[in-house]
Amino acid sequence: MIDLGVSKLALIAVVALVVVGPERLPKVARMAGNLFGRAQRYMADVKSEVNRQMEMEEFKKFREESASALKEVENSIHSVTNEASANLTDQADIFETSFEKPPLDEKEVLRKTKRQGRNSWGVRRAARPVWFKRSSGMRTRVQSGAARMKRFHHSAGK
Repeated sequence: MIDLGVSKLALIAVVALVVVGPERLPKVARMAGNLFGRAQRYMADVKSEVNRQMEMEEFKKFREESASALKEVENSIHSVTNEASANLTDQADIFETSFEKPPLDEKEVLRKTKRQGRNSWGVRRAARPVWFKRSSGMRTRVQSGAARMKRFHHSAGK
């Protein structure tokens, strides 16, 4: 900002003492310091506003660039899908013949709806070894809530 050395500050203080007088000098110095602080705050506000405006301009530029890149990607995807659909319509006559499955028997339908084999949750759960069920605390028997409370209830007298 302003480059003031010690000798220049001393000269300014002497001139201020002569011009203002010793009785009003503290009041004038206080006012000068107050104005100097205000000026510094104002300069900091202007700096932050300029920085914010520059960041906004950069952000707008980045947003425009990303929007144009997105538009390019969208256009390329659209052209690829148009080409693929055109190729599929050209080759659609190959698939005109129908390959239908014969209707399922009742036994097959029943077998598919019933859970069985390794895919059945119950089979997988029952197939776990007893030592694993005990160590993990898995319930192996049905027990009512009241029975469970009685089993784990600690009496106050003990």
